[in-house]
Amino acid sequence: MNRTQNWRYIPLVAWSLLVALPLYWVLITAFKDTTSIYNGARWLPWVDFHPTASAWHDILGGANSVYGPLYHSLVIATVSTLIALVLGSMAGYGLARYRLKALWFKNNDIAFWIVSQRIMPPVVVVLAFFILYKNLGLLDTIPGMIIVYTGFTLPLTTWFMESYFKQVPIDLEEAAYIDGASRMVVFLRVALPLVTPGLIATFLLAFSFAWNEFLFAVMLTSENATTLPIVIAVQQGQLGTSWWNICAISLISIAPMTIVAIVLQKRLVTGLLGGALK
Repeated sequence: MNRTQNWRYIPLVAWSLLVALPLYWVLITAFKDTTSIYNGARWLPWVDFHPTASAWHDILGGANSVYGPLYHSLVIATVSTLIALVLGSMAGYGLARYRLKALWFKNNDIAFWIVSQRIMPPVVVVLAFFILYKNLGLLDTIPGMIIVYTGFTLPLTTWFMESYFKQVPIDLEEAAYIDGASRMVVFLRVALPLVTPGLIATFLLAFSFAWNEFLFAVMLTSENATTLPIVIAVQQGQLGTSWWNICAISLISIAPMTIVAIVLQKRLVTGLLGGALK
């Protein structure tokens, strides 16, 4: 390789360090105690400070156990994202393939109205959700959180899937119609396989929004459906901030998203080709 091209690696290395440094700081802080945190910056385990697993004992087996909130987060984020992805795919396909009209609203107007529901700040409607859920008995329940998170992510899934379906050549679908396939068969066996990368990318994005959402969780839950962001927030109390617990819980919170991204990353590259060959 030409040595004059080595300069291209400089911004890559700089960006890698910029991303890795906060993660490294969170990692080592999860193994610190009060002395190691409040007596100046300490960077090197066994050199600047002696690592301790007290935070991990506390959040995995103590009073601040994260097993319940972790389970709640996994169930709520996964189920709501899958429901939103199914509904959003059907809505996006309809907007991409059919001419719709409701009063003076046409396809583009309907699509903009849908995504505008996500543009709207959630704080505008959270009080209305609280009152409604209180009357319906859905406060602090997993089904209630699944419903609100589905509505929270549905505009995004619809908007993204519409753009992906528009990129699929319509000739392939027309060929299937000629062969006698129904609209549902064309949607399931022709259109969806061709947008597999879009499905995966949309799933990851919607899952991340549901996984990290805080406002609805703090307003609509108290004990039986609390999620990990709430557990992180309550580590700051009257006795101070438990930074070691916050960092340990943050590492646990990062793990599912990282695992899902690693498992699905190959499908992002091979999905389009595989769908076309089918």
